This record gives sequence, C-alpha cells and structure tokens, in this order.
Amino acid sequence: MPPMPPVTQALLLINVGMFCAQYLLNLQALALWPIDRGFLPWQIVTYSVLHADMFQLFFNSLGLWMFGAELERVWGGKRFTQFWLASVVTGAFTQLALSAALGWGNPTVGASGGLFGLLLAFGMMFPNQVIMPLFPPIPMKAKVFVVVFGALALVLGLMARSAHLGGMIGAFLMIQYWRGRPPFGRR
Repeated sequence: MPPMPPVTQALLLINVGMFCAQYLLNLQALALWPIDRGFLPWQIVTYSVLHADMFQLFFNSLGLWMFGAELERVWGGKRFTQFWLASVVTGAFTQLALSAALGWGNPTVGASGGLFGLLLAFGMMFPNQVIMPLFPPIPMKAKVFVVVFGALALVLGLMARSAHLGGMIGAFLMIQYWRGRPPFGRR
C-alpha cells in the first residue's frame, strides 16, 4: 500500500481531532448555521471538519482515504487542496441557499460536500476503475458508483442536507475550469 499523501493525511487528522474536541469544547460556532440563525463567514469551511457522530466521521474518512489519496497522488497537494476547498465551499453555499429557501433551521456539519466532490472527480478521472462499496457490496465501475450516489444525494439532499450535491457541483465546475471547458471557455 502506498504511503498516504500529506494533505489527505492532514485532513483525516484534523477531522478526528475536531471530532474529539467537540466533546470537550463548545464548537457550535464552527458549524454551518442558516443565514438567519447565526451564520458566520468562517463556517463555509469550518463546518467540514465537524461531524455529528462516529458513523458520519467513519464514512467521510473512509471516502477521503479511498478517493482523496488517489486524487492527491495524481494532482499533487496544491491542486488537491484547491479542489477540496472548492467542493466544501460550494457545498456550504448550496446548503445555505436551500436552507433559506426551504426554511431549514438546523446547523450542518461534516465533510460530505468535499467527499462528494472527490467522488465525482474520481468517477471523471477513473471512470472504468472497479470499486467495491461497503453498501451495497457489489463491484461497480466508478462512473456507475458516482451516478448512484449522486442520485441518492439529490433525493436525500432535498429531504435533509444538500451540501453533498453542492460539493459535486463545485467539483464539476473546478474540473471544467481546469480543462478549459464550458462554462469557462478555452484557456
């Protein structure tokens, strides 16, 4: 197994450290609150290092390790960090917009916006790579996995949280920008 790239490793350590800190400190000001319920500008990034429970932390960390490490090896640390932040921030803005439109009042936590961005990028970069998800344990190509989990994010996002979908949108736009494709034109 190749060594874990440094940015992926740092993100994993930050997520675990902040999860532990949540039990010792009141970190509610770092969660992403709706605009009318306590939103602060730094929350568009800090929400991504907090997690609601061990289940969310485990699956976000697993996805970060599975998809993020490989993408960081291909892109390098700087581009990977830019990509992660684009997915997280776009996830936050999507969540804020839908919270305002639908009257959601609860805060959002978790790295899911970034994770779903990585998932989309992995599917675009390695579409025929066969992966074995934990649920369901059926081998499938990355492009199929992305469509299935993207559709789930869309359905569940409209019912609960939308940062997942926003992360995928941000990821798609970032890849299009890097490739010089619409809506950004030739570079």
